[in-house]
Amino acid sequence: MKILIVDDNEQMRRTIRDLVKDLVEETFEAGDGAEVLEACRVCRPDWVLMDVRMVGRDGISATRLLRSAFPETNVVIMTSYDDPGVREAAATAGACAFVPKNDLLALRRILSAPPVPSELPP
Repeated sequence: MKILIVDDNEQMRRTIRDLVKDLVEETFEAGDGAEVLEACRVCRPDWVLMDVRMVGRDGISATRLLRSAFPETNVVIMTSYDDPGVREAAATAGACAFVPKNDLLALRRILSAPPVPSELPP
């Protein structure tokens, strides 16, 4: 499995990479949502782990563009802002999961299970 981690914080990308490294074959990184389409064209990830708030293009609009261009790619929204409005925006944009950054272990469960497109937990 290939993943693309999209977050403008290098330390957060490193933390996520280390957390899931035993579950994936290849890991790619992008520093913001503006880079995500080109990164997906190059690496063709199975999963994109996308932060919401980033410099440049935010994760919700990047997810919308990504799902339009690469509908087979699964997107997990990760954020420090766990509120119903963000969850709803993520689902509407096409994310298949939502993970608060204070519960990054959930990424391991998500990457280990078959994807269920556009179904976000309450």
